[in-house]
Amino acid sequence: MVHAHSGNDDHDHDHEHNHAHSHPAPGGIYLFSPSGAVTDATALEKARTRLSSLGFRTAVDRTVLAVHERFAGTDKQRLAAIARSLKQKHPVVMATRGGYGLSRLLPFIDWQAVADSGKTFIGQSDFTAFNLALLAKTGACSYAGPTAIYDFGAPRMDDLTAALFVEAMHGELEVLGFETEDADPVDARGVLWGGNLAMVASLVGTPYMPKIRGGILFLEDISEHPFRVERMLTQLWHAGILGQQKAILLGRFTEYRLGAIDNGYDLPAVVAWLREHVKVPVITGLPYGHAKVKATLPIGRKVGIATEPGLAHLVLEERH
Repeated sequence: MVHAHSGNDDHDHDHEHNHAHSHPAPGGIYLFSPSGAVTDATALEKARTRLSSLGFRTAVDRTVLAVHERFAGTDKQRLAAIARSLKQKHPVVMATRGGYGLSRLLPFIDWQAVADSGKTFIGQSDFTAFNLALLAKTGACSYAGPTAIYDFGAPRMDDLTAALFVEAMHGELEVLGFETEDADPVDARGVLWGGNLAMVASLVGTPYMPKIRGGILFLEDISEHPFRVERMLTQLWHAGILGQQKAILLGRFTEYRLGAIDNGYDLPAVVAWLREHVKVPVITGLPYGHAKVKATLPIGRKVGIATEPGLAHLVLEERH
């Protein structure tokens, strides 16, 4: 169960433009493919139709359907797509899908140009590398959230995911409340950051890992056995990163298979291990990951987190 509290029901244009710097005016979305190749062009068209029904005009990058090996075009083509996304007119730039491919591009992206463009970038999974590199290099915010094909081009679009996305893009998603089976007590503020655990771990020791103390770190993953999840968490722990956070939010860890050799060792065992060794509040149940329902989360923004028995509240917008 997820509930969102939004503050504004008035959609007058003055209100939108007042927040133009921190939030995109809900005009248009530019779709590009910075990672894996798009294998289903009809899903992309379906995504455009759905986004249109939600009030967003869309434009697609000219190499959105390019294919080179497993990638959405050569490295050069994908870098050119990123450069074009900064110059086009739409305020929001959304990845068509994740996959793999951004890690090898990180040294060749002009991060200051990305930040200076004022565009709002959004994606998930492999896109975590982009989100975190942008934050590390410039301090600029971006979003972890839906991608065109997985979420808006799916056979059935999840209405809650769509609603949360629209509210976030309008700057109206104030509080994200969600059920949690076992949240440690916490009431804290800090910079929200994180994303896909494998991608976060891959940035340890690189110039693209944000140095965030007192942050609120959120993590999710897909097709990673609990022991691999634990191994990546130990990497973040040994690197001193987990211990510096005010809270660790765990989203969905999906599509893994346990074997007889596990002998009762499963994801809850990993969470128990995490709590025992990392003296930081852990909150499960964040509606984010490779799953139908996903929130749109601002990476790099100061937020609040508070828990009560069975519930957690992530304060995304503070109205003064």
